[in-house]
Amino acid sequence: MERPFNALLSAHGPALAGLVGSYVQDPAERGDLCQEIAIAVWRALPGFRHECSERTFVFRIAHNRCLTQVSRTPANVDVDHDGDLVTDPRPAADAQLAGDQRRERLMLAIRALPPGYRQVVTLILEGLSYREVAEVVGISESNVGARLSRARQLLRDRMER
Repeated sequence: MERPFNALLSAHGPALAGLVGSYVQDPAERGDLCQEIAIAVWRALPGFRHECSERTFVFRIAHNRCLTQVSRTPANVDVDHDGDLVTDPRPAADAQLAGDQRRERLMLAIRALPPGYRQVVTLILEGLSYREVAEVVGISESNVGARLSRARQLLRDRMER
């Protein structure tokens, strides 16, 4: 059982870390949640019947753990980072900083989405197809599209503010 477990974590670990990062901002909390997911995968692996892909199996476990974590912690919707910015006079550094700030604003906006929209967005960003997202979340493919459309609009609105 150890070999398939290690193979699953090797294949999907970085994507799972990205998924966790869309739910949890604190690095220590992210690490704890990743460990919880790994333990849950280990425990569920003997019962895996290959009725779906391994990727869907792992993401469904991760998705459920992330939702459990979010339900335990109060939402911190309006987090603003109004610290002093140290600018580097080199254009490449400025461009990197601006890109980093846009990504951070986007992650904050994704974390502020209602869980149903957040889960669809993060799974799509991790490269899952509509069908795979539908299997992980337990909704129809058309509902995945509808949630994704609404989530994009909410993200656009939030990013414009």
